[in-house]
Amino acid sequence: MDLHNIRNEYSQQALSEKQCDDDPLKQLEKWLNEAIQAKVNEPTAMNVATVGENGKPSSRVVLLKELNARGLVFFTNYHSHKGRDLAVNPFAAVNLFWAELQRQVRVEGRVERISPQASDEYFASRPYTSRIGAWASEQSAVISGKNSLLTKAALIAAKHPLQVPRPPHWGGYIVIPELIEFWQGRPSRLHDRIRYRLEKGEWVRERLSP
Repeated sequence: MDLHNIRNEYSQQALSEKQCDDDPLKQLEKWLNEAIQAKVNEPTAMNVATVGENGKPSSRVVLLKELNARGLVFFTNYHSHKGRDLAVNPFAAVNLFWAELQRQVRVEGRVERISPQASDEYFASRPYTSRIGAWASEQSAVISGKNSLLTKAALIAAKHPLQVPRPPHWGGYIVIPELIEFWQGRPSRLHDRIRYRLEKGEWVRERLSP
């Protein structure tokens, strides 16, 4: 299989420093809204990369569930691979890619757990079956087979036929950015890259070479 000649020419839009908001999180909100309005596939999907105590990186796709003035929020099992990584190294790199708009955003920052109350509120809004799944799945653990998972889910559903409390091992994290980069594809691979980096509590905005 020859992959050398698989490429697209990017020419939809441009990005200048003047177009960008002074606050990178507001700029991210603008791009996210445009991705949602454009009906791109999975607009809130983002890759989250972490590093564990062995120094090796690991990445996976999760869903962005909240974007606020502090950062980007996602939810997971605290005992999962990423949860264990974040327990020893509370930093992450995040990437959102909207192929249909020829755009991507990179975020690097510190990660904290959100409050139990905020996790409770979001958990209560999830579909019933998803709440059962959060109890049934020992995320990232080896299991004997799918039947054991389904059996466990059925037992939990029988125990909680109506109200399902949030598991103590499940909740939200917030990525608090120290760096955010906006990438807009351009012709001839001369892409527009605008980076914001935090310096002494202030955002510095600069253009990067593609």
